[in-house]
Amino acid sequence: MILSDKDIREHLKSGRIKIEGFNEDRIQAGWVDLSLGNEFRVFKITSQPYIDVREATDHTEKIIVDDAKPFIIHPNEFVLGGVKEKISIPDDIAAYVDGRSSLGRIGLVVHVTSGFVDPGFSGKLVLEMTNVGKMPIALHTGMRICKLVFFKLSSAAERPYNMRKDAKYHGQESVEGSRIHKDFKE
Repeated sequence: MILSDKDIREHLKSGRIKIEGFNEDRIQAGWVDLSLGNEFRVFKITSQPYIDVREATDHTEKIIVDDAKPFIIHPNEFVLGGVKEKISIPDDIAAYVDGRSSLGRIGLVVHVTSGFVDPGFSGKLVLEMTNVGKMPIALHTGMRICKLVFFKLSSAAERPYNMRKDAKYHGQESVEGSRIHKDFKE
């Protein structure tokens, strides 16, 4: 069951769902709009022939943009970007991150994969963004960048994300690169 605007407000008021740095005018009929932060990760140019998922090498560099200046995403460019808000969800609610149609219509694909937010997650979401259009796009800190849809689980998760040993991104406060290499260290 997807939570309605009324349910979202009730969960926020009770503290079951927490969204720090959030404006209540961002609550929509069945989701919450989240805003773009000022931190990004872009891929470095390297002579390495490929990315080996077993290695811990980070192939990105962090860029922090002044709030008054835009971040330009070029055609065919893939970047990681963070949302401003920190979210926390309980063990009986999951969420899904989805892009906005208005941005898709100018060629910006927001959150390409792994849109599912696990029950028990707490932290700042990192978005996977690609400009599939033919022109550069200027993104601005604070703009509505994605929506977060909340789902009620049939019962509380027995092993929510915050209780898992392999929770690679729980508690993240900034835009981090892939931690896929940790899958091979278990």
